[in-house]
Amino acid sequence: MDPSPSHKPGFFEQLASLLLREPENREQLLQILHAAYERNLIDADAISIIEGALASSETRVSDVMVPRAQMNVIDVDMPLDELINTVINAAHSRFPVVDGDRDNVLGILLAKDLLRVINEKEFDLRNALRPAVFIPESKRLNILLREFRVSRNHMAIVVNEYSSVAGLVTIEDVLEQIVGDIEDEYDFDETHDNIRIDSAGRYRVKALTEIDDFNQKFGTAFSDEEFDTVGGLILRHLGRIPKRNEVIDIEGVRFQILRADSRRLYTLIVTPPAPPAASDAPTD
Repeated sequence: MDPSPSHKPGFFEQLASLLLREPENREQLLQILHAAYERNLIDADAISIIEGALASSETRVSDVMVPRAQMNVIDVDMPLDELINTVINAAHSRFPVVDGDRDNVLGILLAKDLLRVINEKEFDLRNALRPAVFIPESKRLNILLREFRVSRNHMAIVVNEYSSVAGLVTIEDVLEQIVGDIEDEYDFDETHDNIRIDSAGRYRVKALTEIDDFNQKFGTAFSDEEFDTVGGLILRHLGRIPKRNEVIDIEGVRFQILRADSRRLYTLIVTPPAPPAASDAPTD
């Protein structure tokens, strides 16, 4: 009788047995990984991250960047009080600083660096700037991510073939294409908190907010026959997934895309329709 206990293959042995099939292309590799998922060797999140990582080698910066027109920029000659309000209202940590024109980017302002110079008697924004990194629209995301890691930069200015500014991209934009949405201190999770007012007085709305709840909050009359959520309303209106910071007007309501990736919408900034003007009182 064999005294040795029976050997049960472990996780890596089971996964290795699948990979020994030696996939010849990316499609076969994904088939093997999905087979591993069906055998409960890896979970759905792992599959999604692997697929995102593989797709990053084919995705170009132009596909995920914030377009030029939607960039939050600061002019180097902006008055200090206006500068502070811009930083607070935009709620970003980094801002391109320009000199009159968006093609003339002088550098990047980190919001935390502003605190160091804000009390100087003669405030000069130029002294607070970090160097700007410029990249072409055609750069692939996997290469950009590697460059971000090496240089420790978190933002790059995207230029087109004519050397004009086409937009900007952050390390968060790249990572979200791989791992999905990354929440920060401005995000909210509670189910009852699908609609809330932030510190700047703006309505932040989850894309998964039901149409009925949205209508009740804002006094709108959007139909829920073809879609159940606000995100569905926007996707139906556009016929595509909008990019971050994109602005859409639907029946008097303005939606700004606060968070989105290539697969779905997450959070919106909503400007409700203006209340109707009071009619003049009738005169005799």
